[in-house]
Amino acid sequence: MLAARIVIVTALAVAAQSSFARSEVCKATSEKEVAALFDRWNVSLQTGEPKKVVQNYATKSILLPTVSNQPRLTAEEKEDYFEHFLQRKPVGAIDSRSIEVDCNTAIDAGLYTFKFADGTAVRARYTFTYKWNGKQWLITSHHSSAMPERG
Repeated sequence: MLAARIVIVTALAVAAQSSFARSEVCKATSEKEVAALFDRWNVSLQTGEPKKVVQNYATKSILLPTVSNQPRLTAEEKEDYFEHFLQRKPVGAIDSRSIEVDCNTAIDAGLYTFKFADGTAVRARYTFTYKWNGKQWLITSHHSSAMPERG
């Protein structure tokens, strides 16, 4: 009898957890809206203000930048990276992408090119992951690496 009660209580606990997990409200979004998040980030680059760029990132996030070997975890570390990167006046353009949307998360990955004020350019692979924080989409991870091939 005691074993039957334990099984029933355990089953109820599992059911309660399952219904709790299913009670999460997912932010309705689209691939177009996720694509626009890159545009928002790119526009923030054009301001030349590192703090404006960093506002696109969640408090708990990681930046693995294109032209630095150091992972950037804090807002200060990200600002430091963008302080130097923005001096080159970068303008990014998506070359190709794949977007995946899930419940309150999204991934935008592909290839982009940065053109700089001095006429140079860098082609890179990228991945942005985003999370809906209840008010806006923020970057939780951003990986960018220069293409290994030249040309």
